[in-house]
Amino acid sequence: MAKKNNINIGEIIRKIIARKKLMIRNLVIAAVVFGGLIMCVPRTYTCEVTMAPEFGNTSPNGSLASIASSFGVNLGNDVQTDAISPSLYPDLLESKQFVVSLFPVRVKSQDGTIDTDYYTYLTKHQKSPWWSKLGKWLKNTVKGLFAKPKEKDKGDYKHANPFRLSEEQFSVAERINGRIKCSVDRRSYVITILVTDQDPLIAASIADTVRVRLQNYIIDYRTSKARGDLEYYTKLHEEAKKEYDKTLREYSIYADSHRDMILQTYISQRDNLENAMQMAFNVYTALNQQLEQAKAKVQECTPAFTTLKCASVPVKPSGPKRVMFVLGMLILTFFGTTYYIVKGDKIKKALKD
Repeated sequence: MAKKNNINIGEIIRKIIARKKLMIRNLVIAAVVFGGLIMCVPRTYTCEVTMAPEFGNTSPNGSLASIASSFGVNLGNDVQTDAISPSLYPDLLESKQFVVSLFPVRVKSQDGTIDTDYYTYLTKHQKSPWWSKLGKWLKNTVKGLFAKPKEKDKGDYKHANPFRLSEEQFSVAERINGRIKCSVDRRSYVITILVTDQDPLIAASIADTVRVRLQNYIIDYRTSKARGDLEYYTKLHEEAKKEYDKTLREYSIYADSHRDMILQTYISQRDNLENAMQMAFNVYTALNQQLEQAKAKVQECTPAFTTLKCASVPVKPSGPKRVMFVLGMLILTFFGTTYYIVKGDKIKKALKD
């Protein structure tokens, strides 16, 4: 029968005590090295914003579904007629068109030393650890040896074309995508927006900007048809008003200039002008009613948003977790050193053989 390998805890502790200097040395070195490394990583702050949009519902069971949704139950009968459903909002925020619109947004740091647009902030005011700078320098150096020199990007990033971004603009857009996260609860449709940045005030500012722009986009989409109808009826209303004013002016001039005429020809002409004026007035009145209805329709289609958690400047950093990182490295160092102490003799013997 094969012997069972029993772990003798007492023996392990005895060996660790016997080599305590090695253990203490390794732990101190690990604490200094990993503590120094994690201190080079800039801290980040995360701002969270949550909101709940209002939905239009054409289903006869809409009221029941709304009540059930308030308890976190989705009956499945709430048929949304929108092409852009809440589940697509995260994709919308990741689209280049939305991200590029954030380039010219004005941001200001909490200490007041930075006051510029978001694009310039991301390209010129970001902190990074020394090994990241070294890696970037090596990459650019090697790339410069083999690649042809490129002309400096002279494009106006404030009016960047999402269809055709430069290399730098695309890199900044990808960086923004990594900092802005959006999620939608499938049951309650609560939208959560998370923005992470090295400055707490900028994180809160961008989070609030994203919230407002997402609301405006949804409102524009929901009211697009109603606003189109409003523009159409406004145009018809203006044309009908001009036509009515024209016929009224013609009738008034003719009636004033032929006041004492009793010939039937003049009377018939006056009646024709009066009829034309009345028809123009009826059309103008009807279109005026249609215009008011179109205005009411736009208001009806405009969704309301309830901000459950507004943007607030974070006080504590969200990362990196320096204490947890150093503690984790110390634990790994402790177990690694323990393994070496317990199996050290066997390892040395194996290396000699």
